[in-house]
Amino acid sequence: MSSHHDIYSDERFWRKMIRFGKRAGREVTLKALQLYFVLKRPDVPLWAKSTIIGALGYFISPLDAIPDFIAGVGYTDDASVLAAALVAVSIYIDEDVKRQAESALARWWPGDHAP
Repeated sequence: MSSHHDIYSDERFWRKMIRFGKRAGREVTLKALQLYFVLKRPDVPLWAKSTIIGALGYFISPLDAIPDFIAGVGYTDDASVLAAALVAVSIYIDEDVKRQAESALARWWPGDHAP
């Protein structure tokens, strides 16, 4: 079985976001977007990028602990994995990353702003 690192690519990430972002929910989508934009920062060290790629690869993977199609709980495991990665790399989540994630989030929730 391949690792989640092997699954991740920018193309696969955006394909998942476009197809399932709304279904995953605002919280999961925002976490994934924040991680994505941290990943794109040139000053983020390899260990942090590896953590992010593993988490986003899990999010993208069709093989989940809890299948995504199960209503109400399908993205629970994804949210947990993304949250753990966010904690690990939180030092790199600056205002620019937050702004980029909120801007991209507007694609799925237009007019909705974070508190």
